[in-house]
Amino acid sequence: MKLLRHGEAGNEKPGILDADGKIRDLSGVIGDIGGAHLHPDALARLATLDTTTLPLVAGNPRLGPCVSGTGKFICIGLNYADHAAESGMAVPSEPVVFMKATSAITGPNDDVLIPRGSTKTDWEVELGVVIGKTAKYVSEADALDYVAGYCVAHDVSERAFQAERQGQWTKGKSCDTFGPIGPWLVTRDEIADPQNLAMRLSVNGETMQNGSTKTMVYGVSFLVSYLSQFMSLQPGDIISTGTPPGVGMGMKPPRYLKAGDVVELEIEGLGSQKQSVHADS
Repeated sequence: MKLLRHGEAGNEKPGILDADGKIRDLSGVIGDIGGAHLHPDALARLATLDTTTLPLVAGNPRLGPCVSGTGKFICIGLNYADHAAESGMAVPSEPVVFMKATSAITGPNDDVLIPRGSTKTDWEVELGVVIGKTAKYVSEADALDYVAGYCVAHDVSERAFQAERQGQWTKGKSCDTFGPIGPWLVTRDEIADPQNLAMRLSVNGETMQNGSTKTMVYGVSFLVSYLSQFMSLQPGDIISTGTPPGVGMGMKPPRYLKAGDVVELEIEGLGSQKQSVHADS
């Protein structure tokens, strides 16, 4: 299933993509795409629905973040060996873990705002993993049982805030609009192998990133298990699993986003995003 949320920001309704790629409204079935509705049993019930009986959503509505009520937005740094190399950093012996503020979350096609004082706003296409049920001290072998599904995540980053302003990376990752997710949550049963998905990102039509999840250092199963040793993972939590090479910071000379740019990104089987870049007011 491809689950989504449609409507004005802050007032989104749950939806599902039908076999013809049309949006059907789920408001009469569930309250939202999040919480208990992400549990495997709840998703199994949704899978039995005849989508042709659901109300058709007319027009071309705004798509909101594909998951609601996210409590933790957990990111993994330097999780592609070739990206670590372009960043001038060693591949870590354990996953680098940091948090992105949930207030950064936006819809997949909402504008990206360059924050005040920014000189180095950068792009990162990433595989997002959405947790479906509480995971605590889970084994790697069982880890995928706790995953509701996957989505495209854009880990927008301000490199000066991240690396030149002291402290941890969080303040360079958490600016408003720095976390577009979606367009939809693709349930786990539709993705045969999360470690073999093509990933692409372009700026103004020029391809910047062209990679695959198969080059991840630490895969999805390992990451879910690893993180669950330090904190419980709750339904709706998102793990953004790192980016392949091609970020602006790694170019010679470096290249960063500016007002007027258009960023497009996609992951095989998970859909695409398109954002216009503006200066924050």
